[in-house]
Amino acid sequence: MQVGIGLPNTLKGVDRELILSWAEWADDGPFTSLGVFDRLRYHGLDPMATLTACAAVTDEIELATSIIAGPLRRNASLAKTAATLDVLSNGRLTLGMALGARKGDYDAVSVEFEKRGRLFDQQLAELRDYWEGDDIGPDPIQDGGPTILVGGDSDHTYRRVGRFADGYIHGGGPPRAFARQAERAQAAWAECERPGGPEIWGHGYYALGCDEAAEKGRDYLLNYYEFTGPFAERIAESLLTTPQEVTQFVRSYEDKGCDELILFPTVADPEQFDLLADTLGTKWNGSENA
Repeated sequence: MQVGIGLPNTLKGVDRELILSWAEWADDGPFTSLGVFDRLRYHGLDPMATLTACAAVTDEIELATSIIAGPLRRNASLAKTAATLDVLSNGRLTLGMALGARKGDYDAVSVEFEKRGRLFDQQLAELRDYWEGDDIGPDPIQDGGPTILVGGDSDHTYRRVGRFADGYIHGGGPPRAFARQAERAQAAWAECERPGGPEIWGHGYYALGCDEAAEKGRDYLLNYYEFTGPFAERIAESLLTTPQEVTQFVRSYEDKGCDELILFPTVADPEQFDLLADTLGTKWNGSENA
């Protein structure tokens, strides 16, 4: 398994200097991917624009949307934006996508929330056609277009993984929940008689260093997931606040068969990058000597 780090693109207080510095630090290791979140009606930075800026200051690290809500975007426009980012990053884009559960985001772009599943199926079916066709450029660097991961937790989600995607991205939570959902994604892949197996990604949240950082991190999660009601408390309680908790979480995901685990900061402080890097070392950076 490899471990990536999330960008603080949805956190208050983030600015250009922090985003670009964070990306440069990540490119130097020990992390293997750089993730971003997507939220339209929120104060955060746009995920695709953020990764495009990061592409200009990095050379090696994978750039991942983890996830974007696909149906919020027009299919042709998303195909062109993703292909452009793939070119500018020299083939380092992984496009993690899901429906998105916030109705307010759909209202903001005048897309019917109840039709998002049908729209998502159509979008996933069309993206490869755009990337492999001649009508909309540029041609992606990656053969067939960027890697596509699909997230969610429904029968429809797993069918989408089997039919359209290169893998599955879990929405976060305890390793046992990850294992159950990963198994369903793998079963759907097999039912579609596709060779090999899907890539399986996961993510978690951390705030290291002191009680104040932990409290800020919990407050952020409660705010970000307020729309889920009482479930937001459970998400906040899962915050990783000690090196021991981080290490145990990473090892558990590795034991459950995760391929790439992205850990997202919940505090916009450069120290958070260093604390996570120091905690993990080079064990999960994909190098032969790790």
